Amino acid sequence: MTNIVLFTTAAAVLVFTPGPNTLYIIARSIQQGRLAGALSSLGVQVGTIIHMIIAALGLSALIVSSDLVFNIVKYTGAAYLFYLGLQTLRAKNGLDIATAKEHKSIGQTFRQGIIVNLLNPKTALFFFAFLPQFINPNHEPVAFQILLLGFILILLGTTSDMLYALTAGSLGTWLRKSPKMLIAQRYFAAVTYITLALLAASTI
Repeated sequence: MTNIVLFTTAAAVLVFTPGPNTLYIIARSIQQGRLAGALSSLGVQVGTIIHMIIAALGLSALIVSSDLVFNIVKYTGAAYLFYLGLQTLRAKNGLDIATAKEHKSIGQTFRQGIIVNLLNPKTALFFFAFLPQFINPNHEPVAFQILLLGFILILLGTTSDMLYALTAGSLGTWLRKSPKMLIAQRYFAAVTYITLALLAASTI
C-alpha cells in the first residue's frame, strides 16, 4: 500500500509536468481543436497500455538492453514526428488547417496518438527504470504489480492530458478567429513536432 501511495505521488509529478507527449497533445489541440486533442490523448494512453503489457511480459528490458532494438524504436519515432512537422508546414495557409480539421478522420487522429507514444523510447525507459523501484517481489506476481501501477499511470495521464487538450483546444478556437493567428498556429505545431523529433532522436 505504501508503494502505491509513493508511486502515485511521484507519477503525478512526472505526468502533470509537460513532456514530449503533452507537447504533442497541446500542438494537436491548438492546431485542430479540443476533440482532436482529446482523441490524441486517448491514443497516447493506448500507447501506454501497449508499453505496459510489453513491460509485464518482460520485453521492455529487451528494448533498453539491446542497442539495435532501442535505436530502431527511437529513430522510427523521431522520423514519424518529423514527418508530422513537415506535413503541417506543407499546408498552404492557416485556413487550410481550420477547414481540414473538420474532414480529418477521427480514427487517423487517434492512431497518430498511439504511434507517437508507442514509438517514444522514453515510455519504455519509464517502465524499465522508474516503475520497478515500486515493485515488491515478495508480494503479488510482478506482472500483476506492473499492470496495477500502469493503470494508475494511465488514469493520471488521461486526467492530465485531457486538461491540457481542453485548455489548448479552447485557446486554439480563439486563435483561429484571426487569419494571422492561423498561420502562427501552423508554425507552432510544425516547430513543436520537429523539436520533439530532435528530442526523440537524441534520447540516450
